[in-house]
Amino acid sequence: MARIKFGVYLLLLALVLAVSGCSNQTSKKTASATGGKTTGLSADEISNEAFKDLFPLQYNSYLKNKKMEDTKYGGSVKRSKYDPDKEPLLPILFNGYGFATEYNEDRGHVYALDDIRDVKRITDKSVGSCYTCKSTAVPKMIKEMGDGYWGANFNKDIWPKGEKMGHSPIGCSDCHDPKTMDLRVTRPSFYKALKAKGVNLSNPTKNELRSYVCGQCHVEYYFAASNSEVTFPWTNGFKPEEMYEYYNTIAKKNGFEKDWISNVSGTPVLKAQHPEYETHMSGPHGKAGVSCADCHMPYERVDGKRKISSHWWTSPLKTMQTSCGQCHGDRDLDKLKERVMEIEDTHINALHEAENVSTSSHYYVNKMITSGVSKEKINQAQEFVRKGQWFWDIVAAENSAGFHNPQGSMDSLRVSIEESNKAIRLATEELVKKGVSIEELNKEIEKVKKSVAAEKVNEKKKDHAVNNYFPAQAPVVPTPPKK
Repeated sequence: MARIKFGVYLLLLALVLAVSGCSNQTSKKTASATGGKTTGLSADEISNEAFKDLFPLQYNSYLKNKKMEDTKYGGSVKRSKYDPDKEPLLPILFNGYGFATEYNEDRGHVYALDDIRDVKRITDKSVGSCYTCKSTAVPKMIKEMGDGYWGANFNKDIWPKGEKMGHSPIGCSDCHDPKTMDLRVTRPSFYKALKAKGVNLSNPTKNELRSYVCGQCHVEYYFAASNSEVTFPWTNGFKPEEMYEYYNTIAKKNGFEKDWISNVSGTPVLKAQHPEYETHMSGPHGKAGVSCADCHMPYERVDGKRKISSHWWTSPLKTMQTSCGQCHGDRDLDKLKERVMEIEDTHINALHEAENVSTSSHYYVNKMITSGVSKEKINQAQEFVRKGQWFWDIVAAENSAGFHNPQGSMDSLRVSIEESNKAIRLATEELVKKGVSIEELNKEIEKVKKSVAAEKVNEKKKDHAVNNYFPAQAPVVPTPPKK
């Protein structure tokens, strides 16, 4: 009888730990991380190196983000997502947009400034918003420039100003108050979006902040039409369908309709960013109160004595004993890892299927345009294409290969395939009326897909997405007269 009672107690304890996110830091008041003392640093300190001597263990942990390591579906390797074994169709789906020129695997946070400076998507037309989650100088810059920061020229104004300030890549002051080391949100867009969603922000708990500091950047966003301000589409909720509805209503009313027009189908397309926060919060761990830091910043012992939160932001699969074992101590971690990989494999297969169908739908609409189908039918098909690509991209752009919300991600891919197929069916009906050979069309689609994949120079892959059979459909921007 005593054993049964003890077993019940352990079960209840496990449930409590799961619901609380394996953290006891849920009090309404957040104690100072420095025990009530101050660091001696300025409140405006933005250099990561300034924290080095005060917090050497955490700083050395942070430097581990320089490791160029990889997992099966991601990692800190500067490798193009156009590699044949990754996402060969992206130069088609992003055609007409900067992502078709260069789109690489995400690297560690310590490379944020290097990568934003080097990526070919940054041009003389790029604005301050592109810099928002790359540099520790951003909060200070917004304070000085106000709303003028968002639309300021990246190359002429923002980057030189950041260098003059002595900016660092994503680091200490982005998440911590330099004086007290308390957790804090430094990007105003995050709190604006949560407030619009109806979230009470008067006194967040420490465990909430352990996700907030990540969620201020690991999110879906767009640049407001009026001033290019980074804006999160959360008023209706975190789910893909709720954000899509936001874009078709609130964002559209405020002047934002699209990120770009597809050069293949002429469709006004939405580009999903990296919605880790939304996907996690809608998934089983997020709903159970597990914070981002519980899994991605687990406690680690240094020199066998001191226990600190890891500042090596990496896949929990590399630190399973501390990342997963704290809550799932009753599970065989090797089998648990197999389960995670099974989820990811299933999602990647579904992702590639949705990607392939979405790509084909663009070409079907291209043929509708060149075959003289009515504008009404083309617009209807383009809406299916737009929705299909959004529900694919919201999963493709998220960095967990479906794990943050397995059920929700699979449902998104199901919707993507359904919507893309609606475009194909509608196009087929109209094209048959025009005497177009669907067999020939499908052969041409496969030829262009292979042509893009076969190109060895990544920057040239996008050029193979259109040809004489599938002419470009993005509007030509007229060259301004010389002054």
